[in-house]
Amino acid sequence: MAKFSYHASHEQFKPGELLQYAQMAYQAGFQGISCSDHFHPWSETQGESGYAWSWLGAAMQAVPLPFGVVCAPGQRYHPAIIAQSAATLASMFPQRFWLALGSGQALNEKITGEAWPCKEQRNARLKECADVIRALWAGETVTHYGLVRVEEAKLYTRSEIPPLIIGAAITPQTAEWVGSWADGMITISHPYEMLKEVVNAFRRGGGEGKPMYLKVQLSFAEDEETALREAHEQWRTNIFKSPVLTDLRSPQQFDYAAQFVKPDDMYESVKISSDPQQHIDWLQKYIELGFDNITLHNVNKQQQRFIEVFGEKVLPTLVQEQSHQTASLVSSR
Repeated sequence: MAKFSYHASHEQFKPGELLQYAQMAYQAGFQGISCSDHFHPWSETQGESGYAWSWLGAAMQAVPLPFGVVCAPGQRYHPAIIAQSAATLASMFPQRFWLALGSGQALNEKITGEAWPCKEQRNARLKECADVIRALWAGETVTHYGLVRVEEAKLYTRSEIPPLIIGAAITPQTAEWVGSWADGMITISHPYEMLKEVVNAFRRGGGEGKPMYLKVQLSFAEDEETALREAHEQWRTNIFKSPVLTDLRSPQQFDYAAQFVKPDDMYESVKISSDPQQHIDWLQKYIELGFDNITLHNVNKQQQRFIEVFGEKVLPTLVQEQSHQTASLVSSR
């Protein structure tokens, strides 16, 4: 059965607020928490960018749910440091942490002053980082000279069961490649046919039977007008195609690029509705595609209302529908 997680958006809220929302989500019946790992927000309007790894330690102590984070080792982060950070969390909170790795965005990674590589080189660097992380988690002493450099590194604090490494993919091409080396895949809520292509590519590339995570970008508010207006205010800088999202360098550039985005343009990338049943219908389609973990990111600022209504009306309905489907399958056998 698919599980439903709450997404803590560090670009939009202060860390203390996000901790409160994570606690609310747990009380409301969400089954996991994910968070972003940005150095900059997507927009000056969002206006925050707390450090994910500091927050994760506090949040995992306060909320007894599985947690995950998407990060990009290789430039802003050395892979040995990510391996150590993740191993520490996994040691403190056994089998409650998953790590998603992506090739990154210039918005966050270019702060080091190094050149921003092309996509092919970023993918090659990402794979090297994943190999280094896995070797360190296995207790090996790692020396590696490639697109990343590691000398005689060994982790002394490790978990008995290492975290899953989930590969981040937006395009079908990346999804197929991720299927060959990652323990699972995480992607975003594309339009349905595009999402099917991503899923099929991941399975074709070697992901058959591996877990699939989906981050659903939605906007829920008390009425349709508010849901649309606040989605446009908060998230219009994040609806562009992958090459734009990965290569723009600052929140100001994203704001300039998004100045011509109209409110109606948001519907293709964000599930916008004030009707809980409409969200249930959308989410049911994602379940049918085979996603194991569906993370809900309400892109507007009305987090408390979203958590309460989804906890009361949306999540119980989806869980009940899955239970009925499972019971029907069992009885048919």
